[in-house]
Amino acid sequence: MSHSYPSAGRVAMVSEHASPLAELGGPDAGGQNVYVAQLAGLLARRGHEVTVYTRRDERRLPDRVTTPDGVQVVHVPAGPAAPIPKDELPPYMAQFGAWLAREWAAQPPDVVHAHFWMSGTAALTGARDLGLPVVQTYHALGTVKKRYQGTADTSPPERIETEKAVGRGSSAIIATCEDEVAELVAMGLPRRTITVVPCGVDAEQFAPGPADRRARSGPRRLLTVGRFVPRKGFDRAIRALAHVPGAELVVAGGPESALLYAEPEAERLLAIADACGVGDRVTFLGGVGRSRMPQLMSEADLVLSLPRYEPFGIVPVEAMACGTPVVATAVGGQLDTVEDGRTGVLVPPGEGDEQRVGATIRRLLDDPDLLERYGAQGRQRVLERYTWDRVADGVTRVYSAVSSLPSLSGVVR
Repeated sequence: MSHSYPSAGRVAMVSEHASPLAELGGPDAGGQNVYVAQLAGLLARRGHEVTVYTRRDERRLPDRVTTPDGVQVVHVPAGPAAPIPKDELPPYMAQFGAWLAREWAAQPPDVVHAHFWMSGTAALTGARDLGLPVVQTYHALGTVKKRYQGTADTSPPERIETEKAVGRGSSAIIATCEDEVAELVAMGLPRRTITVVPCGVDAEQFAPGPADRRARSGPRRLLTVGRFVPRKGFDRAIRALAHVPGAELVVAGGPESALLYAEPEAERLLAIADACGVGDRVTFLGGVGRSRMPQLMSEADLVLSLPRYEPFGIVPVEAMACGTPVVATAVGGQLDTVEDGRTGVLVPPGEGDEQRVGATIRRLLDDPDLLERYGAQGRQRVLERYTWDRVADGVTRVYSAVSSLPSLSGVVR
């Protein structure tokens, strides 16, 4: 059925380090880029006028780019026109915000949606004198990062206090899972301003493949996906593999394959695989384009998502969309997305129990009917909760509660 939407509104998104145009896989390019690109694109296709403001990190970038969906991406001059690690960007947010204030004074949006805490500071600066409502999505919180990384946390020292100030100054906060709500409330932010809207997945792109896993020859295949950072738990997946004879582990992530073995994290993981006696059963693919990811996930018997902590974690949702069961640590957003005993299995996040994780994997691999049932139930869960249409509906309801942007309550589908 065709879609009929209310009259269009003007949406400004601020995503200071995560451009919707960025190639994924870099140290600061991941789930936030996908979220901003997908949400902005869908809102534009629904008739809204959407502009995404991101920092200019290269001189030759055009001032403005219009995507095929009709989203205008604006490269804001704030700091050097060169790549800068996101933890070093806070000194440039005042300049970013002042630029936004001048831009919006000429043509104010109906609502501003800030992504990440630094974007929140810039958005509030740009919106303050104009009285524009700001909606904040953190994507990750400094309190969680500091708790798990300790002295290894490279965040600026002012991050946590700034996150609190951003939350107090915003008209509404969108959290991606219940675990984040608890964290925000513990930070002293009022529960009444917080709405849970999860991240989404393209359920047409991420869909079960035509091949039957049971018909595939060779060893049983485990897949783990993510950025090459220690918290993603690739080491835990490798250690668990030592307790799953006859299976192989495919690791997708990091730089392109030609550069992979110059990466310190790759060296560390290779050493762990050799020490565990599974070096010949682990394949490192390096960075994999999103167009290839659905096939990888569909061909796997299980997807392992074993991070030490995870603000939301899109990998389990993408795997479930492909009809592939998930073994995931019971942390963050994975507590919401993976239904234990129905779409996969949740395992404790602690270290040193790789033998138990391996036993869980063996139990699932030994029961093809159970795997098939979990896979089908995972796909159904995604269609019910995690499509971008559902995400856009939830986000727009938040927009309309704090601004004149029309609600989607009258949408005919």
